[in-house]
Amino acid sequence: MKPATAAKKLGVYLEATPEEFQAGVVSRDELNELQANPPEWLRDLRRNGPHPKQLIAQKLGISTSGLVRAGLTEALTTEQITALKDENPDWLVRERATFKEFKAEEARLAEKAKAEEQD
Repeated sequence: MKPATAAKKLGVYLEATPEEFQAGVVSRDELNELQANPPEWLRDLRRNGPHPKQLIAQKLGISTSGLVRAGLTEALTTEQITALKDENPDWLVRERATFKEFKAEEARLAEKAKAEEQD
């Protein structure tokens, strides 16, 4: 598989991976080995970042769209994410509320669809 696909499956920011990872092709066996026995570079990336947008959004409790609306388009480190959480700016409070409403509506619609299936 392509390095971008492997990085996504590993939950890391591709541009922060070693050059040989970015330039190569990752087999399923190699991916399984990286997941089972992550090398130091992978453990360090997972722990300290920089992290991909999806993980940043998850850690902040917002959507990836919320990151874009806030102007956060670059990868962030764990330290930067923690600082944002500690600072808790107005945009983050708003985006968390929006995301919470979205998830509640999503759950309501799923429950409604499930009830309709049972009828």
